[in-house]
Amino acid sequence: MTSDQRVLRHVVLFEFKPGTSAEQIAAIEVAFVALKAKIPVVQALEWGTDVSVEGKAHGFSHCFFLTFKDEAARAVYLPHPEHKAFGELLHPHLDEVLVFDYWAQG
Repeated sequence: MTSDQRVLRHVVLFEFKPGTSAEQIAAIEVAFVALKAKIPVVQALEWGTDVSVEGKAHGFSHCFFLTFKDEAARAVYLPHPEHKAFGELLHPHLDEVLVFDYWAQG
C-alpha cells in the first residue's frame, strides 16, 4: 500500500452500563451508523457485537470501525456537531470506551 493509498482507521469499543436496556442500545447503534451519512469525511463505517469464544472482551460488547482518508478528515469528524450530539446520546449509558486509531498497513 503506497502512502497515497493509506487510510486512517478509527476503532471504538463500547461497554455499556449495567441496566442499559436493549432498546437504548439499539438506539445507540442506529445513531452511530447514521453518522456516516451525516459526516461526509467518514469514508466507511462498519460495526458489530462481540461473538468471540475466547472471553477476552473485558466487558466491551460493541465495536465500531471507521475509515478516514487522513488526519485532517478525522479532525473534522471528532468535533463535528453530529458526533457531539451522538456523544450526548451515548454518555448516560456508557461505562467504558476504548478508542484506537492506526494507519492501515497492506
